[in-house]
Amino acid sequence: MKKKLIIKIGTSTLTAGTNRISFAVIENLARQIVKLKDEFDIVIVSSGAIATARQFVEIKGYNKHVDSKQAMAAIGQTRLMEVYDSVFSSFGLNIAQILLTYRDFENPTAKENTKNTIYKLWKADYIPIVNENDTVSIEEIVLGDNDKLSALVAVILNADLLILVSDIDGIFNRNPHLHPDAELITQVSDLDSIKACIEEKESTLGTGGMSSKIHAAEICMESGVEMWIVNGQRPNYLINALSGTIPYTKFKK
Repeated sequence: MKKKLIIKIGTSTLTAGTNRISFAVIENLARQIVKLKDEFDIVIVSSGAIATARQFVEIKGYNKHVDSKQAMAAIGQTRLMEVYDSVFSSFGLNIAQILLTYRDFENPTAKENTKNTIYKLWKADYIPIVNENDTVSIEEIVLGDNDKLSALVAVILNADLLILVSDIDGIFNRNPHLHPDAELITQVSDLDSIKACIEEKESTLGTGGMSSKIHAAEICMESGVEMWIVNGQRPNYLINALSGTIPYTKFKK
């Protein structure tokens, strides 16, 4: 029986530090999934709809108004899926889209339907690509980058592992952007023990939204789901993390 792996990939990783979606990043992800799919049933939780839309259109007020961002998300989501479909199909991978809101996880029937749909897609050899339905829900636009959503998906599937692909190796004991001697915390079993580290990171830019990742870890740990933060800028970050050849932070009770 295959293990269940949830991969969350955020906008900062998908754009490779630019303001446009990188085809090369998605191709790299596909190459790794080809090597992992015999061992794992995989769900991808992908941000990037708004960044994709910016390649085609600019809506007035985008930077100021949530409804403008929602319109951009509506335009970009179809384009984003086109990119995934084009790239993944060239590797023989089938994809399917699932759009969710946080209300779907509060409704037992919706939760069960979501779980059943994903299991059916796995059985048919399709990889579900999940995103928040930003046209009706604004939490991801305002508050995060799908970290919480990926944790909720991992919990309802009773996943073996959630990997949050970030732009940093994980949690450090000091801010690594300010302190070259900062050390990576490789395993966390008690979230209270790292609160001081998180607070220090929250005051700086470019840390991959660490506080939202810790909230995701809290959701996972409460349900016994293991979670890792892995640096998507490292070569073959999924395969090398799973083989233990690159550093990362593991959250496990």
